[in-house]
Amino acid sequence: MTNIMVADFILVVMIFLRVVSAMSVAPIYSNTAVPIQVRVLLSLVIAYMIFMTLDKTNIHVEISLGWMAVNGIKEVLTGVLMGYMVNFVFYGFSFAASLIGFSIGLSMAQAFNPLDELSDNIIGEIYGFIAIMILFVINGHHYIITGLFYSFKTISIGEFSITKSVYDMIIKYSFAIFVIAIKIAAPIMVSFFVVQIAEGIVARMIPQMQVFFVTQPLKIAFGIFILMAALPITVYVMKILLQETESSLLNLIKAIG
Repeated sequence: MTNIMVADFILVVMIFLRVVSAMSVAPIYSNTAVPIQVRVLLSLVIAYMIFMTLDKTNIHVEISLGWMAVNGIKEVLTGVLMGYMVNFVFYGFSFAASLIGFSIGLSMAQAFNPLDELSDNIIGEIYGFIAIMILFVINGHHYIITGLFYSFKTISIGEFSITKSVYDMIIKYSFAIFVIAIKIAAPIMVSFFVVQIAEGIVARMIPQMQVFFVTQPLKIAFGIFILMAALPITVYVMKILLQETESSLLNLIKAIG
C-alpha cells in the first residue's frame, strides 16, 4: 500500500514537471505579470486533473533516485519544447515589428515593456499587445492546456525522444518565423522601397538638400498611415497564424510520441 502511494506521488511530480515547464515558457503564462505562485498553483491543479484522468495501466514507475532524475529531465524538456512551439509565432510578430520599425525609421525609438522586462521598438510593443488580445479572443490560452492533456495520451512518462521528424518539424517552424515576418511587414517594406528609390533620385537631382532630415518626418507619418490602413489585414493574418498554432503543437506532440 505504501509503495502504491509513493508511486502515485512520483507520478504526480513527473506530470507537474512537464506542466510547469510548459507554463514557464508559453506565452501569457510565462509573463512576469503572472506571479510565480499563481503559475505553480495552476500547474499543480492541472497536474492533479491530468493524474485523475490518466490511464495508469501502461505507466511503469520506479521508486529510485536515478529513474526520477532521468525521467524528470525528460519531462522538463518535453514541457519546454511544447511551450516554445507556441512561442514561435510570437517571435515572428516581433521580427516583423523590427523590420517595420527599421523601414519607417523608428528602430532607435525604444520602449520598456514592463511585462517582459526588456526594451523593444514601439511597433513591437503594439504588435505584441495586439497578438495577446487576439490570443484571448480565440481562446488561444487554452491551447497549451489542451496540448498538455493530449501529450500524456501520446507521450507517456519518460518516453521523450527527439527523432528526425521532430528535428524537421522544429526547423520548419523556426523557418516559419521569417515567413511570418515577411507576410506582416510586406506592405511597409514594399511601400518604403519605393520611397527610398524616390529619395535616391531627389538626392542625385539636388545634392545640396539633406534628404534624410527633410524626408524623415514624412516617412514616419507615411509609415503610420500605412500601418493604420493595413491594420485590419494584419489582425486577420495574426488571427489565422495564432489559430494554426494549436495544430502545430499537436503535430509536434505526435512526432515526439
